[in-house]
Amino acid sequence: MPIHWKPELDTGIDVIDQQHRRIVDYINVLETANDADDRTAIGRTLGELVEYTMSHFAFEESLQEEAGYAFCKAHKRVHELFVRRVNEYVERHRLGDDIGHELHALLVTWLLNHIKRDDADYVGAVKANMIGIIADKREKQDTGWFRRFFRRAA
Repeated sequence: MPIHWKPELDTGIDVIDQQHRRIVDYINVLETANDADDRTAIGRTLGELVEYTMSHFAFEESLQEEAGYAFCKAHKRVHELFVRRVNEYVERHRLGDDIGHELHALLVTWLLNHIKRDDADYVGAVKANMIGIIADKREKQDTGWFRRFFRRAA
Protein backbone atom coordinates (compact mmCIF):
# COMPACT_ATOMS: atom_id res chain seq x y z
CA MET A 1 0.00 0.00 0.00
CA PRO A 2 1.47 3.39 -0.91
CA ILE A 3 2.35 5.90 1.76
CA HIS A 4 0.06 8.91 1.75
CA TRP A 5 1.60 12.01 3.29
CA LYS A 6 -0.28 13.20 6.36
CA PRO A 7 0.05 16.57 8.10
CA GLU A 8 1.28 14.89 11.30
CA LEU A 9 4.44 13.96 9.35
CA ASP A 10 5.30 17.63 8.77
CA THR A 11 8.17 18.91 10.87
CA GLY A 12 7.36 22.54 10.13
CA ILE A 13 10.71 22.97 8.39
CA ASP A 14 9.71 23.24 4.73
CA VAL A 15 12.95 22.04 3.18
CA ILE A 16 13.01 18.95 5.42
CA ASP A 17 9.34 18.22 4.76
CA GLN A 18 9.93 18.44 1.00
CA GLN A 19 12.85 16.04 1.29
CA HIS A 20 10.80 13.62 3.37
CA ARG A 21 8.03 13.72 0.76
CA ARG A 22 10.59 12.92 -1.92
CA ILE A 23 11.77 9.90 0.06
CA VAL A 24 8.14 8.80 0.36
CA ASP A 25 7.83 9.12 -3.42
CA TYR A 26 10.83 6.81 -3.87
CA ILE A 27 9.32 4.29 -1.47
CA ASN A 28 6.06 4.38 -3.42
CA VAL A 29 7.93 3.87 -6.70
CA LEU A 30 9.69 0.90 -5.10
CA GLU A 31 6.29 -0.56 -4.22
CA THR A 32 5.14 -0.19 -7.84
CA ALA A 33 8.30 -1.92 -9.05
CA ASN A 34 7.73 -4.70 -6.50
CA ASP A 35 4.15 -5.19 -7.66
CA ALA A 36 5.36 -5.44 -11.27
CA ASP A 37 8.14 -7.83 -10.19
CA ASP A 38 10.56 -5.59 -12.11
CA ARG A 39 14.06 -6.30 -10.74
CA THR A 40 15.62 -3.64 -12.92
CA ALA A 41 13.24 -0.96 -11.64
CA ILE A 42 13.72 -2.17 -8.07
CA GLY A 43 17.50 -1.88 -8.41
CA ARG A 44 17.35 1.53 -10.07
CA THR A 45 14.88 2.89 -7.50
CA LEU A 46 16.88 1.45 -4.66
CA GLY A 47 20.02 3.18 -5.93
CA GLU A 48 18.22 6.51 -6.31
CA LEU A 49 16.58 6.16 -2.92
CA VAL A 50 19.88 5.43 -1.18
CA GLU A 51 21.65 8.32 -2.91
CA TYR A 52 18.89 10.81 -2.16
CA THR A 53 18.49 9.63 1.43
CA MET A 54 22.23 9.97 2.06
CA SER A 55 22.17 13.58 0.86
CA HIS A 56 19.06 14.23 3.00
CA PHE A 57 20.78 12.78 6.07
CA ALA A 58 23.87 14.92 5.49
CA PHE A 59 21.73 18.05 5.11
CA GLU A 60 19.66 17.25 8.18
CA GLU A 61 22.79 16.57 10.25
CA SER A 62 24.36 19.86 9.13
CA LEU A 63 21.26 21.76 10.28
CA GLN A 64 21.44 20.00 13.64
CA GLU A 65 25.15 20.74 14.08
CA GLU A 66 24.68 24.38 13.18
CA ALA A 67 21.81 24.64 15.67
CA GLY A 68 23.86 23.03 18.42
CA TYR A 69 21.30 20.23 18.80
CA ALA A 70 22.35 18.26 21.88
CA PHE A 71 21.66 14.83 20.39
CA CYS A 72 23.20 15.43 16.98
CA LYS A 73 25.76 12.63 17.33
CA ALA A 74 23.11 10.14 18.44
CA HIS A 75 20.86 11.15 15.54
CA LYS A 76 23.75 10.72 13.13
CA ARG A 77 24.39 7.26 14.56
CA VAL A 78 20.74 6.31 13.92
CA HIS A 79 21.23 7.40 10.31
CA GLU A 80 24.46 5.40 10.00
CA LEU A 81 22.85 2.22 11.34
CA PHE A 82 19.93 2.62 8.97
CA VAL A 83 22.23 3.15 5.98
CA ARG A 84 24.19 0.05 6.93
CA ARG A 85 20.97 -1.96 7.13
CA VAL A 86 19.71 -0.71 3.76
CA ASN A 87 23.10 -1.40 2.18
CA GLU A 88 22.71 -5.02 3.25
CA TYR A 89 19.49 -5.11 1.21
CA VAL A 90 21.26 -3.50 -1.73
CA GLU A 91 23.90 -6.22 -1.61
CA ARG A 92 21.30 -8.97 -1.29
CA HIS A 93 19.47 -7.54 -4.31
CA ARG A 94 22.72 -7.45 -6.26
CA LEU A 95 23.22 -11.13 -5.44
CA GLY A 96 19.77 -11.99 -6.79
CA ASP A 97 17.66 -12.14 -3.62
CA ASP A 98 14.05 -11.03 -3.82
CA ILE A 99 14.20 -8.27 -1.21
CA GLY A 100 11.62 -5.85 -2.59
CA HIS A 101 8.64 -6.42 -0.30
CA GLU A 102 10.76 -6.99 2.81
CA LEU A 103 12.70 -3.79 2.15
CA HIS A 104 9.54 -1.82 1.39
CA ALA A 105 8.04 -2.84 4.76
CA LEU A 106 11.24 -1.83 6.54
CA LEU A 107 11.41 1.55 4.77
CA VAL A 108 7.80 2.45 5.51
CA THR A 109 8.03 1.52 9.18
CA TRP A 110 11.44 3.08 9.73
CA LEU A 111 10.73 6.36 7.93
CA LEU A 112 7.40 7.05 9.60
CA ASN A 113 8.77 6.24 13.07
CA HIS A 114 11.94 8.23 12.43
CA ILE A 115 10.04 11.34 11.32
CA LYS A 116 7.54 11.17 14.18
CA ARG A 117 10.11 10.52 16.91
CA ASP A 118 13.76 11.20 16.06
CA ASP A 119 13.21 14.10 13.69
CA ALA A 120 10.52 15.67 15.87
CA ASP A 121 13.15 15.92 18.62
CA TYR A 122 15.48 18.27 16.74
CA VAL A 123 12.84 20.54 15.20
CA GLY A 124 12.77 23.04 18.07
CA ALA A 125 16.53 23.58 18.05
CA VAL A 126 16.77 23.86 14.26
CA LYS A 127 13.79 26.21 13.95
CA ALA A 128 15.14 28.46 16.71
CA ASN A 129 18.50 28.59 14.94
CA MET A 130 16.86 29.38 11.59
CA ILE A 131 14.80 32.16 13.16
CA GLY A 132 17.97 33.59 14.72
CA ILE A 133 19.79 33.53 11.38
CA ILE A 134 16.89 35.29 9.66
CA ALA A 135 16.70 37.90 12.42
CA ASP A 136 20.45 38.56 12.21
CA LYS A 137 20.25 38.90 8.46
CA ARG A 138 17.32 41.32 8.69
CA GLU A 139 19.11 43.37 11.30
CA LYS A 140 22.19 43.64 9.11
CA GLN A 141 20.06 44.58 6.10
CA ASP A 142 18.06 47.11 8.09
CA THR A 143 21.18 48.60 9.64
CA GLY A 144 22.85 48.76 6.24
CA TRP A 145 19.86 50.52 4.71
CA PHE A 146 19.65 52.89 7.66
CA ARG A 147 23.33 53.82 7.43
CA ARG A 148 23.20 54.27 3.64
CA PHE A 149 20.14 56.52 3.96
CA PHE A 150 21.78 58.82 6.49
CA ARG A 151 25.09 58.90 4.62
CA ARG A 152 23.25 60.27 1.59
CA ALA A 153 21.35 62.81 3.70
CA ALA A 154 24.52 64.20 5.26
